[in-house]
Amino acid sequence: MTDLIYDATRPMERLIEIMARLRNPDTGCPWDIEQDFASIAPYTIEEAYEVADAITRADWPNLEGELGDLLLQTVYHTQMGAEAGHFDFASVANGVSDKMIARHPHVFGAESRDKSAAQQTADWEKIKAAERAGKAQGGTLDGVAIGLPALLRAVKLQKRAARVGFDWPSTDQVLDKIVEEAAEVVEARDTLSAAALSEEIGDLLFVMANLARHLEVDPEEALRAANAKFTRRFERVEALLAARGKTPEQSDLEEMDMLWDQAKLEEKTW
Repeated sequence: MTDLIYDATRPMERLIEIMARLRNPDTGCPWDIEQDFASIAPYTIEEAYEVADAITRADWPNLEGELGDLLLQTVYHTQMGAEAGHFDFASVANGVSDKMIARHPHVFGAESRDKSAAQQTADWEKIKAAERAGKAQGGTLDGVAIGLPALLRAVKLQKRAARVGFDWPSTDQVLDKIVEEAAEVVEARDTLSAAALSEEIGDLLFVMANLARHLEVDPEEALRAANAKFTRRFERVEALLAARGKTPEQSDLEEMDMLWDQAKLEEKTW
């Protein structure tokens, strides 16, 4: 009989069995045995970002591998959950299946599919609100995960508050608030402590996230794109310097600024 860990015809059971053996306290891997939910959580977040990175780069062969790594994280957590008697892979998979069925009555129930995407989104939020009420999460902001990336969590908090009417009616007020918060950053820089300066910068970033939300821009995605653009252009500056026989350390701000402008111009002519 073929050992399950080598049976490629049963991929999910195979992966679950591999993780169970890695965690076996007598015969497993010492490193894997020592891990717990908290120690594995950073790897889970990292793998999710690597999935997003592969998608951004349209690197489909690499995406397959990254999705596998992310799936392994789910199996890792469910194995630890089973060991502790909290849950197992089957209960997790059934739980999310039940949730998807409940949240899509227009697909799996008798409700009509003849409605707009906006109406379906509104219905989705009503169902989620009812689920939170069932979990005794009565506060407007209850259930917004603390571990989310800060920009993403800011937008989710703002969306929740907006549902109950706590929101600026237009981007004009948001822009006015950005000017106000930027002035407070300047004041904090000149007169206040490092802690106060950090707080003011946080306020400014929070309002910037609010502006992005009002303009229907994903601030996390926008910042990732800005990071990629900066990386691309700075690498071009380094290449142009190398053509002159220089490194950035051998250059100065004036020269690098000029080459930066050249890199920008080259992009516009593509």
